[in-house]
Amino acid sequence: MVEKLNEILSQGFGIWEVIGFIGLVTFSSRFIIQWIASEKKKESVIPVSFWYLSIVGSLCLLGYAIARADPIFILSYLFNGLIYGRNLFFVYSKKRQEG
Repeated sequence: MVEKLNEILSQGFGIWEVIGFIGLVTFSSRFIIQWIASEKKKESVIPVSFWYLSIVGSLCLLGYAIARADPIFILSYLFNGLIYGRNLFFVYSKKRQEG
C-alpha cells in the first residue's frame, strides 16, 4: 500500500491532477464555511458562499472525472451544478422580494 502511494506521488502531478485537487479542496471547504457561519449565529446556516464553492468545486471535479474518463465519477458530479445554481436562484429571488 505504501509502495503504491510512493509510486503515484513520485510520478508528479499533471494539470488534471492539480484541477482535481483544487476541486476537492474547494468542494470540501464549503463545509468549513457553513460550520463557521452556523457557529456565529448559533443555528444552522447555509451562507451564499457555500453554493459558490459547491459550483466551483463540483465543476473542477467534473472536469477531472471527464479527463480520467471515469463514468461513475462523471455521473457523481454531472448535475450538481444545476442544483447549486438553482439554490443560488432561490437565495437571490428571496433577497429581491425582501428588498
